[in-house]
Amino acid sequence: MKTYIASDHGGYEAKKELIKYLQDKGYVMEDMGNKKLDPLDDYPDFIIPLAEKVAKELGATGIIIGRSGNGEAIMANKVKGIRAAVCINKKMAKMARGHDDANILSLGADYTDIDTIKKIADKFLETFFSKKKKYARRVNKITSYETA
Repeated sequence: MKTYIASDHGGYEAKKELIKYLQDKGYVMEDMGNKKLDPLDDYPDFIIPLAEKVAKELGATGIIIGRSGNGEAIMANKVKGIRAAVCINKKMAKMARGHDDANILSLGADYTDIDTIKKIADKFLETFFSKKKKYARRVNKITSYETA
């Protein structure tokens, strides 16, 4: 399973460190940018291509990092098939994947230290959708609305 990762300048340093950490654990990572620190960049330029790839590839996941992670999640959720969740701890990441079938994790580098970011990413990537009827029913309602 491939994991795409992207950030603007606000999450650039955290992204670099998280890529190395996850690659060392055996994850296949693709950096969708920005690939240089540019204080004038705009997160939609990196988040849209990432979200489109995750939406098209069955089983793919994404990690997006900004200052708060909110704008990035809002942008990603505009792409059909994306369920991006801002998570600030492991429990939120587990629930986002397990209950809501989130396929993109959004992180805020200004509010979460790198060690916590690594733990949240671990939990997100190791958790799978539970497929309990109530969760599947809810996700199906999201999908139905999105495609209507």
